[in-house]
Amino acid sequence: MTEASLKVAPEVKSTSASSEVQDAFHEFMATFETFKEDNDRRLAEIEAKSADVVTTEKVDRISRALDEQKRAIDQLTLKKLRPGLGRVAQAMPSEHKQAFEAYVRSGDDRQLRALDTKAMSYGSGQDGGYLAPEETEAEIGKRLSTLSPIRSIASVRQVSAAVLKKPFALTGPATGWVAETASRPQTNTPTLAELSFPTMELYAMPAATATLLEDSIVDLDQWLSSEVEVAFAEQEGAAFVKGDGVNKPRGFLNYDVVAEASWTWGDIGYIATGVAGAFAASNPADKLIDTVYALKAGYRQAANWVMNRKTQAAIRKFKDADGNYLWQPPAAPGSRAMLMGFPLVEAEDMPDIATDATAIAFGDFSRGYLIVDRTGIRVLRDPYSAKPYVLFYTTKRVGGGVQDFDAIKLLKFGTA
Repeated sequence: MTEASLKVAPEVKSTSASSEVQDAFHEFMATFETFKEDNDRRLAEIEAKSADVVTTEKVDRISRALDEQKRAIDQLTLKKLRPGLGRVAQAMPSEHKQAFEAYVRSGDDRQLRALDTKAMSYGSGQDGGYLAPEETEAEIGKRLSTLSPIRSIASVRQVSAAVLKKPFALTGPATGWVAETASRPQTNTPTLAELSFPTMELYAMPAATATLLEDSIVDLDQWLSSEVEVAFAEQEGAAFVKGDGVNKPRGFLNYDVVAEASWTWGDIGYIATGVAGAFAASNPADKLIDTVYALKAGYRQAANWVMNRKTQAAIRKFKDADGNYLWQPPAAPGSRAMLMGFPLVEAEDMPDIATDATAIAFGDFSRGYLIVDRTGIRVLRDPYSAKPYVLFYTTKRVGGGVQDFDAIKLLKFGTA
């Protein structure tokens, strides 16, 4: 292969991938226009008498197709971000990365031990594994932020300890009006609460054959990242939404929820739809508006909707008084759909619409939810437990929980 062909190949691949995403996006927009036409016909039939069964089924079928096409666009967008398997025009690897690759391929940890002796920070063989090099850790972290929907909108902190303790001011300093010559009494001090976010161990154990490890063309960092990214993202996504805090992060739906009128610090406030397991039959979008304005103005500026695809399919049919759809498709490939002017994050771990289910969340998650990542991803090579495969026991420590209980509101499908 000539030097010229090496330079051209990545560019051709990038152009092809971009064209594929654009084609999928145009198909998605065409399907959405068809959906609007058929849903308008369904609404007209309801106003005239009753919706035709064929029309209703057609609308639901197109709605499901929209979900599948949006998911396909997301996958194609992710594919563009993934590096190639080849090593064309790559920078020279670091000393630690070379040592780590030797360990992954052959189990030779002499270079890692030498670095451990020299720096006393890279290795941890006695504790069961070695720290992955910075290049590997950065790659996994970047791809997790794309795959895990809550991670992409929450605050993320890197820590070196097992627990992050964060003080939070519940009240500001006391103030008051006084006359020009009146005495100034001492004001009360702010009320502080200490929030604790312990990190829990998350693991994945991909297996590789000896042939794969001996194939020098395969980038092991890229392979290891692709193997663990989906497993980590799925486990994290579920924990950040509904985790119980026992050996996993605590999800924002695991906290006590109370009606917004009775909200106090430590609880998550909700708005009730007034109907068990459904929206109201008339003006169903009114409760969405109530949910938006239950949030203070300072939080609304960076707020997102969070719901699963079934709930999104139900809301996609809503229109305002002027006949405009409240749900709008993404403006470009890779961007998010909008609901009433706010981005919509699709999280499959959110509950379906059911009696008393809090199926919709709305808030500024960057201020409301905190994810804590402990520095370092550890890899232990195990060639013995599953012969002829080599297992790579990969672990990281992550925690999470609500840090501002006023920044997230829920919509509850119940009467009170």
